[in-house]
Parts: sequence; structure tokens; C-alpha cells
Amino acid sequence: MTTASPHAHGIHFGRTDVQNVGMGVGIVLVVVGILGFIPGITTQYSSLAFVGPGSTALFLGLFQVSMLLNIVQLAIGAAGWTMSRNAMGARNFLMGFGLLYIVLSVYGLIVGVGSAANFLSLNTMDNWTFMVLGVAMVGAGWLMSRHLADDAK
Repeated sequence: MTTASPHAHGIHFGRTDVQNVGMGVGIVLVVVGILGFIPGITTQYSSLAFVGPGSTALFLGLFQVSMLLNIVQLAIGAAGWTMSRNAMGARNFLMGFGLLYIVLSVYGLIVGVGSAANFLSLNTMDNWTFMVLGVAMVGAGWLMSRHLADDAK
């Protein structure tokens, strides 16, 4: 059993800052993936399609979702939760999946909302949120794990 210990940046339960952020992001993404399947939280739920721009269901009335997007969010969140068991895993999760979110954002902005190539059913709000999330994840992964390279030397 791990106990809380004082740390320069607060109290931690045997985890580094990068692990706490990685686990936090993972948990949030799992919750978002689950909530995307709940009518009421997802408006126009009857139009929730498995894939493609034809899914007009809106998570929180803002973010266009499909079943595939919800499943992807669940999978990424679960990966983050699992990878954050150690500091390097958390760093790799934040930086790798952060880059994936940036790529998805750019892809969504290029193909457009109504395009058949919009297989995840992303709208403009999704695209910009993914960009901000991706940049924040990459930044957190880099800033909070700079000391890991020093420790490896």
C-alpha cells in the first residue's frame, strides 16, 4: 500500500505529476466515451450512427458524435489509464495520443463536416477541441517529463 508523501508540488500517492495528468486525461476520456452513449447527455440520440457525417447526435448539444467516435474515446482513455502506471508510459500516452488528436483535428478541418471522408462524425467544435486537447497533452507530456531523460543518464 502506498501512502501519501510530501512533494515539492503537493501530496502524491506514489505517482509522478506526469502519471497523475495521464491518468486524469485517461479517466476523463473514458467518462466522455461512456456519456456519449447516454440519451439526454447526447442530444438527438436517435440519429446516433455508427460511422460517418450522417450521425447528427450531439454530445452536450455541442460536439457531433458517432458510435465509432465514442468507442475511440473509450479506447484512448483506457490506454491512457493503463499506460500511466509508470512515468514513461504516461509521457508516451500524453505525447503520442496528443499528436493523434492534433492529426485528427487537422484531418477534420481539411475534409470538412459534410464530407463522406468525415468517418468519425467530427464537427467544427470537435476539431478545435481536439486541437486544444492535443496541444495541451503534448505540452504536459513534455513539460512534466523533462526530468525523466535526466534520470536515465
